Amino acid sequence: MKMKKEKIAISIDSGVLSLLDSKVDGSMLRSRSQAIEYFLGKGLQEDSVTIAVLLLRGGQQGIALKQIHGKSLLQHQVEFFVSSGIKTLYLVTQSPSRELRESLVGLPVEIVEANKRGNAGALSELSEKIISNFVVMSGDTLNHFDLRRMVSKHRALGKLATMGLMTREKASAYGSVVLDGDFIVDFREKTGSSHIVNAGIYVFKPEIFELLSGSLERDVFPKLAKLKELVGHFTYGEYEHYG
Repeated sequence: MKMKKEKIAISIDSGVLSLLDSKVDGSMLRSRSQAIEYFLGKGLQEDSVTIAVLLLRGGQQGIALKQIHGKSLLQHQVEFFVSSGIKTLYLVTQSPSRELRESLVGLPVEIVEANKRGNAGALSELSEKIISNFVVMSGDTLNHFDLRRMVSKHRALGKLATMGLMTREKASAYGSVVLDGDFIVDFREKTGSSHIVNAGIYVFKPEIFELLSGSLERDVFPKLAKLKELVGHFTYGEYEHYG
């Protein structure tokens, strides 16, 4: 089926237009319109993130099966990622139960068994599978927001990690942060020292694997904050923590 094309009017810098015209070779690119469509599509594809990871502690596998509005939490998570352009989704957990495995039938999710201590150690099991930017979300968390905006900010600032943020009046149950502009300069796990809290979703560069050991919240994020390699992004979306 031939895709419908829309006509639009745009303003473009004369230098960029000259460069664009130089790419119109009459063969692969036969017109300005075709060249604009080609390079815009290529740029958007390069800016996207297509890999996501759910981190679920073995003792919390029942939470993934919790029914919320007629669907399991895991189903909601998968739908969120798929709608955000995610193509590959890993579920990292310990000794997956039969019920959990059966719930994944028909879903585009690969289970990765991890027996290392701490969620950072468990995430390191994917070091040979992931070579590009990727998203990580706590498996006991429901998020629904514009993930593509968070990814764009991560790419624009070029730091090792970007953390999704929310505000909460009672923050003692969450990791709290101190911001300096876009940068998280202090991260403390469950102290309630700030009303700005960790929403349990992150975008990482693949270089993060060199720093992964122990716990993300207790070991990795405080280190990244001191190095000014941790960016904050307010999700302004739906968020629930079921852990």
